[in-house]
Amino acid sequence: MDRKKTELAVLISLISNLVLTGLKIVVGLLFKSQVLIADGIHNAGDVVASFAALTSTRISKKPADEDHPYGHGKAEVIASAVVAIILALAALFMVYKSIEALFQPAAEASVIAFVAALISLIWKQWLYVYCMRIGRAENSKSLIATAYDHVADVYASVAAAFGIGIALVGDHYNIPFTQYGDPIAGIIVSYFVGRLAYKMARESVDILMEKNISEAELEQLKEIVGSVPNVKRIDKIRARELGNYIIVDVRVSIPNELTVQQGHDVSKEIKNSIKDQIGLVEEVLVHINPWYKEDEYKME
Repeated sequence: MDRKKTELAVLISLISNLVLTGLKIVVGLLFKSQVLIADGIHNAGDVVASFAALTSTRISKKPADEDHPYGHGKAEVIASAVVAIILALAALFMVYKSIEALFQPAAEASVIAFVAALISLIWKQWLYVYCMRIGRAENSKSLIATAYDHVADVYASVAAAFGIGIALVGDHYNIPFTQYGDPIAGIIVSYFVGRLAYKMARESVDILMEKNISEAELEQLKEIVGSVPNVKRIDKIRARELGNYIIVDVRVSIPNELTVQQGHDVSKEIKNSIKDQIGLVEEVLVHINPWYKEDEYKME
């Protein structure tokens, strides 16, 4: 993994979120745009999320040590879970503020607020594409989570621009109820942000609970192990994600007449074959069982 690219992307996200937070909150307060204020508070949460991603990226690159023999990869998963919590809280806050605005006199729509929402939309869309491209290339869970956070901001900015735009048109043509387009847009975007938070939280929990990798990936592992000479039977195979890499556990049966050295060679070939064909695999643990022609006895 190229940590420099990952850290740079997170750093750019952090600085961008700081700038956009100030822009949205200041403009929102000056022109009484509830959806822009709520989106600005959401961006303030993004600052925390970006900082968590930056910290976790640096922690996850530390090598394995005595206290963490499997490395520090889950630091990125924890950061992803933090982002999910922040998104969920932001969604709840946005709903609350938007509903509250519906029961208050509508503020006059502002062109400047509309422009601020458009700036945020374009900026966040670029950040999403940039972070997702590097996150997927480097398999960085925290950076991918940051990218999803950016796309949630895109939804928010679309809704803000749409809501403020409707209010502007309504003010100009004196159309009833359109002046509440701003808070209604805030409620709509809260749904999308909340749904995204749920998806990210579920993925983080699956990894932290060491859920097995997908069936397709397991089948690929079985094919690789089964193709190794002298592997008579695959007794058990499982794998789990530890942040940006995978650890595989394999139990295989080999002919009982093979020597310890030959068994070691089979084990080494299994490890090398898996690592060569699946780049995300960091470690392979192989347990060897004896295989008997007579009754195919399986030693547990």
